[in-house]
Amino acid sequence: MAHAPTPAQAAAAVIDARRRLQDHVLHTPLVPCPFLSDELSADIRWKLENVQHTGSFKLRGASNALLAMPAEQRARGVVTASSGNHGLGLACAAKKLGVPATVFVPETTPAMKREAIKRYGAEVTVHGSDCVLTEQHARRVASEREQVYVSPYNDATVMAGQGTVAYEMLLDWPEVEVVYVALGGGGLISGAAAYAKSVAPNIEFVACSPQQSPAMAECVRRGEIVDVPCGDTWSDSTAGGVEPGAITFPLCRDLIDRFIDVDETAIEQAMKDALVHQHLLVEGAVGVAIAACRQDAELRGRRAAIIVCGGNLPFDLLQKLVARES
Repeated sequence: MAHAPTPAQAAAAVIDARRRLQDHVLHTPLVPCPFLSDELSADIRWKLENVQHTGSFKLRGASNALLAMPAEQRARGVVTASSGNHGLGLACAAKKLGVPATVFVPETTPAMKREAIKRYGAEVTVHGSDCVLTEQHARRVASEREQVYVSPYNDATVMAGQGTVAYEMLLDWPEVEVVYVALGGGGLISGAAAYAKSVAPNIEFVACSPQQSPAMAECVRRGEIVDVPCGDTWSDSTAGGVEPGAITFPLCRDLIDRFIDVDETAIEQAMKDALVHQHLLVEGAVGVAIAACRQDAELRGRRAAIIVCGGNLPFDLLQKLVARES
């Protein structure tokens, strides 16, 4: 397993990724959020990665990983494991660059996401009931085929690509004081916090997790990567365990300022409010970040950004969301 980069190395890699990705991803909007700003007496803005190509920030890391590879390595093809959005991002990037791609997904991945990945031309195979099991299998297959395994988060180049979210955010709003990020494997918050703190040391990063699946948060609390039981959650894209030896673990431990865990009722209400007040369809992970922002006793009067990490909510979950009484 690769060694974790230092925060300074991770920040420098984000700058490299920014140059590499300029013609491959959208510079997504940072927009005001009046309803939350009024509700919480703060200046709150949303970084809209839900309008990124493929509907998620994951395209950044996947594209950066492929673009950084030697051409002969890309030509042999790539393999990944993903609960959905990373697989979608890798499949999209692979199609654009003419790279054969195989995506292993856990049994929990919604059918809509599987079909979306297939539409980009990738081979999709279901394996395992948990992301960690799926990742282990995908790594074995990649090794047997002599192809590159592109991790959803446990890869410095992927992490650097995700960190370009913060690069754009600080270009657009250098005065931001606190950033709320849904926490899964930690690739997004590690890359974003490493870069942001390198140029604005006082900026605060708050990691937001569902109480049903707080894997990385619990690992950091315990000081080591452990197996954390995970239940059903609206936030399927952050659910599952942390891979042993994950390079994101020490960065999450060292760079995240605070952790907030939220329950499913708060996540669901946040997703509804995004739809009603901002007219945005968001995934459960975004609901986690919004709900955590709402519960943060240290927010009042501050300038805060919420990373709206994705908008790929399966239609059956959308139906469930709008049908349930508030």
